[in-house]
Amino acid sequence: MKGNYRPNSCFKQSLNEKLTWFFLIFHKEFRQKKKIAFEVVMFLAIAHYFGFYNPNQLAYFLGIGHQVLYAYLKGLSPYYLKEILIRFMVKQASGHLKAVLEKSAATKSRAGITLSVDNSVIDRLGKMLRCTWSWYSGRCKKVVNGHDLLGIVLTVNAKVFPLHLAFCSKQGRANTDKPSLLITMLNCLKEEFAKEGIDLTAFPITLDSWFVSEGLRQELYRLGFSKIILQDKGDATTRLWTLCCLTN
Repeated sequence: MKGNYRPNSCFKQSLNEKLTWFFLIFHKEFRQKKKIAFEVVMFLAIAHYFGFYNPNQLAYFLGIGHQVLYAYLKGLSPYYLKEILIRFMVKQASGHLKAVLEKSAATKSRAGITLSVDNSVIDRLGKMLRCTWSWYSGRCKKVVNGHDLLGIVLTVNAKVFPLHLAFCSKQGRANTDKPSLLITMLNCLKEEFAKEGIDLTAFPITLDSWFVSEGLRQELYRLGFSKIILQDKGDATTRLWTLCCLTN
């Protein structure tokens, strides 16, 4: 099945348009002799649709040495890829935001533009995995060993755009607590949206109740966020904190 697959002309045209659009956006980054490396990454991503989940599998199918793929991948670091992905999602979200922000106040209100923050614990059973710690999992209702991911998404007209995702760590030189990590992530997104002419702090931001902290509130205010909404889990302190954020 995999060996006989031939993409039709519409698929190839659509893929070519998407890749061309992508490289036009990030042409400055690819001037640094990283274009071939990123093309390999894109090729590996597309290969997932055909059942090839790592460079070795794809290289075997193509009949080439896997060392060739790995040699090109050395041109990109994980940090560089992360920056590219953030800029890509900001670009996607900005296009939808600009279309809404040009409309009337009523239309903007109906769009329900909201930033949402939450974390999710992925329990791991492997003994050789790195960066795993003990976290409380709401899904498992107990402490588990695994990865804790902190994510930020933007909702516009019921469309959800993932903007940022980060591993939470219990070790490191700085920003090892979730509130500090969140402020770092929001600051990064604020700068990226500013490049698109959009003030990210103008939109409401929703947080889980574990964020309750006067220090966090002040940091959010410092960034420019004033419409802060906490998920109400029936705790009077949480409701009071939310009310203060919305009225100050």
